[in-house]
Amino acid sequence: MSDAIAAQVNEAIAAEFELDVTTLTPEARLIEDVGLDSLDSVDLIATLERTFKVKCPEAEARKMRTVGDIHRFVATLLPAPPAGVRQAA
Repeated sequence: MSDAIAAQVNEAIAAEFELDVTTLTPEARLIEDVGLDSLDSVDLIATLERTFKVKCPEAEARKMRTVGDIHRFVATLLPAPPAGVRQAA
């Protein structure tokens, strides 16, 4: 997973929920550390879908517990780069 994806995820979450992007570390827990609640999960999914132009399976998205989980989840939804093209790290 690229750092560019993680940065874009963090920026989208920070903007949507009015958070300081520096608090969105991979280890940060969504409920305990970031302060999101179960109702925010719907807004989180919509934000990811809008930002990355993908469809997020809600059942899978609800399993995310940390910011790192979101990074990995989004990376699985995005198409792989063409063969021979290196992703920015």
